[in-house]
Amino acid sequence: MNEYDAQGTAGLLPYPALVDALRTAARDLARGAIVCPQRQVIPMTGGALVLSMLAAGSDLVAHKLVTVVPANRARGRPTIHGRVSVWDTDTGEQRLSLDGATVTGRRTAALSMLGIQALLPHRPRCVWLTGTGAQARHHVEALAAVFPEARISVAGRTPGASENFCASHAHLGVTLTPHPVAVFADDIDVFIACTTSQEPVYREPARADRLLIAVGSFSPAAAEIDAATVRGSQVYVDDPAGARHEAGDLIRAAVDWAQVRPLAYALAQDGPPTGPVLLKTVGNAAWDLAAARVAVTSYGTNGAP
Repeated sequence: MNEYDAQGTAGLLPYPALVDALRTAARDLARGAIVCPQRQVIPMTGGALVLSMLAAGSDLVAHKLVTVVPANRARGRPTIHGRVSVWDTDTGEQRLSLDGATVTGRRTAALSMLGIQALLPHRPRCVWLTGTGAQARHHVEALAAVFPEARISVAGRTPGASENFCASHAHLGVTLTPHPVAVFADDIDVFIACTTSQEPVYREPARADRLLIAVGSFSPAAAEIDAATVRGSQVYVDDPAGARHEAGDLIRAAVDWAQVRPLAYALAQDGPPTGPVLLKTVGNAAWDLAAARVAVTSYGTNGAP
């Protein structure tokens, strides 16, 4: 068994390969080829949580055990700690142990890229990113790898955060512009919210030429997108079962769950939907399995023993 730290895990998970693996995993999950029970969530002190997520395919089993400690942001520590363990289904042997926070961040950002491919009728030209934390970093890296031509506007919620974020990610080679004040230009065709905000950071009316993606929260009490905007959009989710309990944006908007569609539905169509569209992701162990598949392939390709 080989154990990888954050840097080593990132090296095994290139974004284009992750997007392809997530597309396959979404289809596999929809047809029952991945066994994926609902994740266990156990509260700890101070609003912290421990999450246990398990998924099994015909090739691999992936189990992620992580802690989520929101108070760590104020301490200058990572919010997420934990590991993803990967086993071979044939032999039952453990193949890899990956950094849990890195797997979570990269597969979440890659899922947003898959959402853009499935739900936007063209490659993105201008992306607005609200948030300057770890998940925002993963999304900028993913955009640079999958849609390098896109211009990216970054909005932070504290003074100087947008400027510092753009400066520290200038090496990625994409066009980054700090926007400390949220004034949305008409040419923004993708808005991505990567925050821990309890209240909406996007209150614009729903519009047909702008895809909204909300990834920053999986709490029923939190919402990044205004309820009126949610109700004015066609809503897609990565995990319909989990969204009913964790997608605060949708819960607070009192959506008609019969009208909420899984992302896999869009992937099965001939083209993207028309009209205003919102993608809300809450996470699913099948996405960790997709990442595990990429990591195992990368591990073998790199000639590791």
